[in-house]
Amino acid sequence: MSNPRKLVPSYLKHKQSGRACAVWTDQTGVRHHKLLPGEYESAESRAGYAKLVAECAASPAATATPPNVITVNEVLLAYLVHAQQHYRTEDGSESDEIRHLKTVCRYARELYGTTPAIQFGPLALKAVRQKFVDNNWSRKTVNARVERVRRIFKWAVAEELITPTVYQALAAVSGLQRGRTPARETEAVGPVANAIVDTTLPFLNRHVRGLVEFQRLTGCRPSEACTVRPCDIDMTGTVWLYKPASHKTAWKGKVRTIAIGPRAQAISKAFFTPNSSDYLFSPALAVQEIRAERGANRKTPRYPSHMARNAKKRENQPKRAPTGRYTRLSYLTAVTRACDRAFPPVGELARRSGESVMKWWARLTTPERSRVKEWQREHHWHPNQLRHTFATEVRKEHGLEAAQVLLGHSRADVTQIYAERNEQLASAVAAKVG
Repeated sequence: MSNPRKLVPSYLKHKQSGRACAVWTDQTGVRHHKLLPGEYESAESRAGYAKLVAECAASPAATATPPNVITVNEVLLAYLVHAQQHYRTEDGSESDEIRHLKTVCRYARELYGTTPAIQFGPLALKAVRQKFVDNNWSRKTVNARVERVRRIFKWAVAEELITPTVYQALAAVSGLQRGRTPARETEAVGPVANAIVDTTLPFLNRHVRGLVEFQRLTGCRPSEACTVRPCDIDMTGTVWLYKPASHKTAWKGKVRTIAIGPRAQAISKAFFTPNSSDYLFSPALAVQEIRAERGANRKTPRYPSHMARNAKKRENQPKRAPTGRYTRLSYLTAVTRACDRAFPPVGELARRSGESVMKWWARLTTPERSRVKEWQREHHWHPNQLRHTFATEVRKEHGLEAAQVLLGHSRADVTQIYAERNEQLASAVAAKVG
């Protein structure tokens, strides 16, 4: 077993010169040896050692490696170590930002990993950006991930790993503009029709259906619906107030309050458990309910030999246990699979009876696969569209300010992105004044 890294410098004596020295290992695993000013145990050496300890505490990634020697790989690794501590949710788990950072680091490492970081200039950034475009990522996604690359080198400048001129040169690379780049454009996220959602609900388990209905009635974000717990809800008033422990703008010090009306309260009560800290919508409880229903409908007896064999099989080949709550991605996966069942392709594109997904996909030709993907894009919806639908309906009935308050936006112009304009009202006004 390897020794743990010693991030705090050790104060030692350099035998050859009699001077004081410091030895430590940084977060990237590089071992450093630095001579301090003055003799061992002198006041001058102690002052230099105290300064070095303070610098390492303020910037654990800072190294004694000259800026013209450190490579892009070392910069990326140091930043990922920093990011895994910095981008954390309230419960201590890693945020989605880590996943995006690992993606951009992988592409930058493949192209320029061994290149000195001081040589990573605008042309290198454009080459990495072109790899993003070649992956058929949308223009907005490409721009966001290029900005993450710039952020990494900006952090490296702040930690004195590289010189400021590197980041200044990267800042000169402007983002891709609409209509002036081969990167594909994406349609703006809009509301989803209630009829489409209702068609999908029978293909969801009880807990995901509760998630969908809760989000439809409160307009909260998918991540906020996934983390609702009774202990986070103030039930003293007629309208309950839910304050999620973690939310999108928590890192800014903002408080998020979600109003839960009578209909949403009735849905929530159906998922209450004796423990108020349990998540309302739980994959673990959903699996228990499915297994209990399957067992109740079982027709063959539970033979002891059969049950013992199944128990041994589960012990030898354990499956991943379901978690206590849904995440934004698992919620999206459940809805996507339900859409596949609710809106299957028809005609020659449909799956045949008894045909597995793998065999069905292998049977289709390349043009037919493209048509299936187009069909799925037209008939799929995702949970964030429920928030847009809620905003549109509230704005239509109660105005923009009401939608802004319920969505938790600090500015009305952000709400307008979520709430579609009432074209019927515009037509009625135009008929009178025009």
